[in-house]
Amino acid sequence: MFSRKLQDAVNQQINDELFSAYLYLAMGAYLETQNLTGMAHWMRVQFGEEQEHALKFFDFVNDRGGQVELKAIAQPQTQWKGALDVFENVLEHEQKVTSLIHKLYEVALAEKDYAAQVLLHWFIDEQVEEEKNATQIVETLKMIGEKGQALVMLDRQLAGRGAD
Repeated sequence: MFSRKLQDAVNQQINDELFSAYLYLAMGAYLETQNLTGMAHWMRVQFGEEQEHALKFFDFVNDRGGQVELKAIAQPQTQWKGALDVFENVLEHEQKVTSLIHKLYEVALAEKDYAAQVLLHWFIDEQVEEEKNATQIVETLKMIGEKGQALVMLDRQLAGRGAD
């Protein structure tokens, strides 16, 4: 049985995932204005991934006979101090999402909803990857700074995301 408490929590997670998508789209728009089109592309790929995450939860609610309740999406930040600030915000945001997934897992445990626990294992693994990727980019930006040839090279590298 899909409890109302868990359904409400998953509906909130749908909103959180859609906000994440919106945030990454805003970050991409900012990076475009900085002529960092590879980083902007990285954000567009991230935007798509967050939409996919929202749809995983959306489908889960429907598959369980629940009711999806879409809520308004908050307006994201639109300005940053530069690429490092953007990616530090990415890391901070992914850490927040990790805590949200962990809280959702705790609800699934308390409700003894094994199907939700299985679904959430995928998201827990995904968050490890998300934080690792963001950390690597932040650390690289700290090493190279935000001007010069190394920044251009990193921008070009990030442009290749999703080409696999």
